[in-house]
Amino acid sequence: MTYESPADAELWGRARDGDERAFGELFDRHSRTVYNYCFRRTADWSVAEDLTSVVFMETWRRRARVRLSADSLLPWLYGVATNVLHNHRRSLRRRRAALERVRALPAASNDAAAAAARLEAEHQMREVLGSIRKLSRSDQEVLALCVWEGLGYAEAAEALGIPVGTVRSRLSRARKRLKQHTEPARADGHRTGTALFTEETS
Repeated sequence: MTYESPADAELWGRARDGDERAFGELFDRHSRTVYNYCFRRTADWSVAEDLTSVVFMETWRRRARVRLSADSLLPWLYGVATNVLHNHRRSLRRRRAALERVRALPAASNDAAAAAARLEAEHQMREVLGSIRKLSRSDQEVLALCVWEGLGYAEAAEALGIPVGTVRSRLSRARKRLKQHTEPARADGHRTGTALFTEETS
């Protein structure tokens, strides 16, 4: 007999009643996605890990006040993660010394190739983030959720607490602005870091 994992809504209902195992299953189901999202917004694996923990601690703390309006918990988690990222940027200066100590810790893997790949990913992500900093923070958020994370307009709107029409207009505006910066590179036949944002997704 095949075991079917409960849907997010069912697990969340149990978690709201204090079921830590149900919440743990939600963590196992979605923590990697949240972790990747935080990395794509910070270009730092260690910081992303720290922020992911904060996201789930905040979600657990606020669980009694949250009722899902969709089948998946992910839109809510993206919203929490976006707020955590805001707070992280505001407090970055005060936490810089502590974060440097975290970065100095040995990598979990002793594999030199894996460590090198992590560093290369951080380098590439910093380049991409540098290219989209020309956009407003709100446009960056919509771009990251809809293009990187693959959320639909309605899901992104739920995550950010804004109308669907606003998501559409911000995404269109962001793509147009980025396209202006990628055209010269494309004329030379090179793919730029911002190209993935300007290409339409299905």
